[in-house]
Amino acid sequence: MTEFGGIPPRIDTEPESVERGLVSLVLTLVELLRQLMERQALRRVEAGDLTDTQIERIGTTLMLLEQRMEELRDHFGLTPEDLNIDLGPLGTLLPRDPPSE
Repeated sequence: MTEFGGIPPRIDTEPESVERGLVSLVLTLVELLRQLMERQALRRVEAGDLTDTQIERIGTTLMLLEQRMEELRDHFGLTPEDLNIDLGPLGTLLPRDPPSE
């Protein structure tokens, strides 16, 4: 059997492969949301919309979330690059380099 448009003729149904794929997808979505929240927090800090206590709390929360994401990637043998889905002509889902704001 041949491939159709780059899609293999059979879907890999090995439990480990399915689990890794699902974990990768979920962690990709969480990472996307984390990055969006981080950018929004930076905008609010720069606009002066937050108190010092709020800034500290957001910073701590984002730092802990990033640490937990790293732990989960390590646990499932994933790298940050594994979470960056290639969208073809649109590029990658996540920026390759963090924005410099």
